[in-house]
Amino acid sequence: MLNEAYLQRYMEALLIGDRRACREVIEDVLHNNNASIVGVYSDVIWPMMLEIDKLWRAERITSVQEHLATRINRTIIDQLQNKLPRQPENEKRVVICSSLKEISELGGQMIADMFESSGWSVRFTGGGLSNDDILSYIHEFSPNVLIIYGTEPSETPEVRSIIDRIREVNAWPNMRIMLCGGVFGRAEGLWEEIGADLYAATPAEAVELATNEKPVIEPVRTINRRKRKYQQLRTASSKK
Repeated sequence: MLNEAYLQRYMEALLIGDRRACREVIEDVLHNNNASIVGVYSDVIWPMMLEIDKLWRAERITSVQEHLATRINRTIIDQLQNKLPRQPENEKRVVICSSLKEISELGGQMIADMFESSGWSVRFTGGGLSNDDILSYIHEFSPNVLIIYGTEPSETPEVRSIIDRIREVNAWPNMRIMLCGGVFGRAEGLWEEIGADLYAATPAEAVELATNEKPVIEPVRTINRRKRKYQQLRTASSKK
């Protein structure tokens, strides 16, 4: 169990943008707490990323602080990625997309790193692609799983649209669609209501669920509930 003092030190350094102090905390966690690189991902960077996002949404930190913290976290992940353990390749493929928001790119990158560590063939597209671009690449790469990370409320209709198009075309009947983070982590059950196959709260859970060879069962949608949730989320978003 990671000592809470490490997390407190790390958060304090993140909020003032002190890159050196953040690196020192990570080094202490690795060398003095006997943590693994996977442990740093799961027990330090990931929860701190979520906490920074929560604080920013609650207007308890400034946009500058959110940007500083996210970029420091991403720098550290870039440095640690090559040190992750490597399992044998398993011939499974995953495409990971994310929201345009910087913090969502970070979350998507961490998920991509964990899948790669587990032996998957990974393609991380990041944010900014149209649904047509994503569908075209799915056709080219033929992934076992499509993951969309960090969706904002205003982007939810686009996610619903791409899920609908994938179902309608039915060109990839064995491909599962997983949603992670963003609005789907804040609105319970929304991922099911818009027709995704899976939801994961963490990178480790994403890998575990994706590796589980269960047949795809199309989720039952509750249309009226879904519409009400969209309206509530978009209204809340417009007030920020």
